Amino acid sequence: MDPIDQRHAGLEPLSTDELIERRVASLVGRAQGRQVWLLFLHADDVQSPLIMPVSDAPLIPDAADLDDWRRVIREASAAVGASAVVVVLERYAGDRLTDADRAWARFTANGCRDASVELRAVVLSHRRGVTLVDPGEYA
Repeated sequence: MDPIDQRHAGLEPLSTDELIERRVASLVGRAQGRQVWLLFLHADDVQSPLIMPVSDAPLIPDAADLDDWRRVIREASAAVGASAVVVVLERYAGDRLTDADRAWARFTANGCRDASVELRAVVLSHRRGVTLVDPGEYA
């Protein structure tokens, strides 16, 4: 994949799954460690400049933390005028979804739903690259 020209990143709507996957490949790329990233999209699918890495995320999210996660999603989205979120699950492992990945995807989907923010996509950053996750794999 060709890297995204950052001068144009804020102009190109991420209107397809392929464009989202390409953007994540350019911004996050292959996994270097373990963290969760939040990318914010405006109503026109243009990405906000805010990219939020969460490096101290537990391996499996705790249901007791859902209120905090919902607040983070709601407040960060409101601060940049975003209506949707792309979540990137970065971990240095293979490209198969793990139970922990599924838990994070469901946790984020619930947080977005409760915060009235669309979960546009879940993308897995693994040791070979990035892969868009089908919602049926974690719903």
